Order: sequence, then C-alpha cells, then structure tokens
Amino acid sequence: MSIKERLSGNEAVAIAIKQINPDVMAAFPITPSTEIPQHVSTFIANGEIDTEFIPVESEHSSMSACIGSQAAGARSMTATSSCGLALMFEMLYIAASLRLPITMPVVNRALSGPININADHSDSMGARDAGWIQMYAENAQEAYDNLIQAVRIGEHKDVLLPVMTCQDGFITSHAVENIEILEDEKVKDFVGEYKAEKFLLHKTDNMSMGPYDTSAYYMEHKYQQAVGMENARKAIEDVAADFAAMSGRKYDYIEKYKMDDADFAIVIIGSSAGTAKDAIDELRHEGVKAGLVKIRVYRPFPEQEIADALSGVKVVGIMDKSEGYSNNGGPMGAEVKAALYGNGRNIKAVKFVYGLGGRDVKIESIREVFDNLIEVEKTGNVPAHYQYIGLRR
Repeated sequence: MSIKERLSGNEAVAIAIKQINPDVMAAFPITPSTEIPQHVSTFIANGEIDTEFIPVESEHSSMSACIGSQAAGARSMTATSSCGLALMFEMLYIAASLRLPITMPVVNRALSGPININADHSDSMGARDAGWIQMYAENAQEAYDNLIQAVRIGEHKDVLLPVMTCQDGFITSHAVENIEILEDEKVKDFVGEYKAEKFLLHKTDNMSMGPYDTSAYYMEHKYQQAVGMENARKAIEDVAADFAAMSGRKYDYIEKYKMDDADFAIVIIGSSAGTAKDAIDELRHEGVKAGLVKIRVYRPFPEQEIADALSGVKVVGIMDKSEGYSNNGGPMGAEVKAALYGNGRNIKAVKFVYGLGGRDVKIESIREVFDNLIEVEKTGNVPAHYQYIGLRR
C-alpha cells in the first residue's frame, strides 16, 4: 500500500535513493540540488542505508568518482545542477561511451552567465547529445517515480547507458506537494540488485576500460552507443508497464492532455506543463479546442509519438525553456519540427522561448501562446522568427 507524504521534489528523490540503497554516491553541493546529497548523507550517518558517500572537490570529480565505482561493478549515483553539470561535461561523454549506467538527478537551473540560480533547461539541454538517457518531471511525484524507473532502464542489459532524471529547480525541487511513495521493499524488489557482467574488479575476467580508440574503431564504438539508445525505447516501455502494475501510475514517452479533438496545441517539458493544463482548462471552458503534449522522455527522442499526437491539430506551439542561439529558436523547436516534417505532418508550427532564468510562467503566459496560435490560423501567416514569451520590452 502506498504511503501518502508531503515532500519537496528534492526530498522525494532522496527518499527514492534511500530505498534503492546504491553502492556509491559521490557528490559536490550546488544550488538547487544540494539537498539531495545532504539528505542521502544523513540517511547514511543514521545507519538507514549502507551507501558509500564520497565527498569530492568538484562536480567533475563527482562524475569521475561515479565512473570509477560503476566501472568497478558498483551501482553509483550523483546529483547536480547548472554549472555543476557543465563542469562534468567531459566526464558525461566518458560515462556514456563506457556504457556505465550511472543515475543522476539533475535539478534544472540556468547556466551562467549572467549568474542566476533559478530554473530553466539550459543545463540539461546543453548535455542532450552526450549519450545519456534524459527524463523530465512535471512535479515531485514524477521526480520520485522517474528515478526509480531510471535505474532499471539504464541497467538493462540491452541498454547500459547513464540516465539523467531532471526536475525544475525550486519550482519542483523545493515546493512541497502531496505525493505517494512506495514501501521500501517494493522499491528494492522492483529495482533489484545490480549485477554487472563485466567490470574492472572481476576475479577472473580481466578487462580494461577507456582505451584510446583509433579511427579504425571509434565509429563502431559510437554506433554501439546509438544501438543502446535505440534499445532503450523498449526498455522504457517495459519498465513503465512493470511500474504501473506495482504503483498504479502509468507513464509513457509523452503525456497528452485534451488532445483528442484539439485544434491548437503546445509541446512543453517540465513543471510548466501544470500551469499549461490550467490555462487549457480555461480555454476549453471558453470554447477553444486547446491541448498539450508534454515530453517526459527527451532522450531517446519520441519522434513518432509526438508526430502522431499532433497529427490532428491546425497550429502547434513548441516551447523551449532554453535558447539555442541558432537564430532559429531552442532545441525542442528544432527537433519537434523535424519530427513533424519527417513524418509527413504538414502542420503550422510556431516556436517560443520562455521562462529563462526563472522568469514567471503564468496562466496568462500560456494564454498568450494560444492567442498567437489562433492568430496564425486566422491569418495563415506563420512567423518567420521564433517568439519570446514574457519578455520585458
């Protein structure tokens, strides 16, 4: 039977880590993810779990420590935000290339500069092509549930890739919500023990990791990573089905909200989806057929699911909480439009950038997006340039 609790997103993630009881957690504090390793270290000090906590001198070192311990056959985790993730950048690619299923909660925060400690997605979106699976949470419940599923997904024998579970800094990480947590034994049984087939400390099967790949081998190595990411699609589905059977909470690559008859829709990611749902409810009451597609799994990218979900709409707004500096919008705008084009969906699409540096996203902000989409349908004129929402002129 699930246990009802009032928890912040950071507390929920820390409890999930306690229930999983990884072999190693290496971490360096950075706002707004600091509470996660802080809570975990308290659980260890109180004797509630036997995880080995490694305090390090930087986020680069925390990922390096996780790479070393995971390569040695130990289930390893860390947590970070913003510039901490950026400082890990070199090691993110190494972890993925070594096929090490490290799990890392990322509490999204704007990258410097200018210095800003509030939420946008510039940190994790900057690492979107590092070879990590990426999952995003709308609220504390999803942050908790995603982390539990992430461990099994990354460790699947056909995947063996590291996983980021992302939640919005302060908005999700520090706000307290009513959520349901699972019993400890259920989580332990669901995740299972980590039993690496090949690892550095194996008694009889000697191996090396991190060799220099010449041009005769490098491309094949990267292809194997791509196959692992492709295999992750089925693993994500299978794990979600098992999780639904255990918890009653069902997850998919995307969530569709009032999309069955939608004429106008937005594609969004993270906590702003909750605000968007309230705005859509208002618009529906006024007779506007508005809907939403929320991306939960960003890597591997759910191209077919997004294209199918949007197939019946007249105009779609694609919302990025990060800038791509391509003069063409953010990364979601580019990938969603490519998904539509690649699947023969001739749908008018408008790209938006919003919420940078923690700029408030209100119901009025979402309504402004839908006003733009309705105007496009009336005039037939799709803006050539992407739009900023909530910008002070």
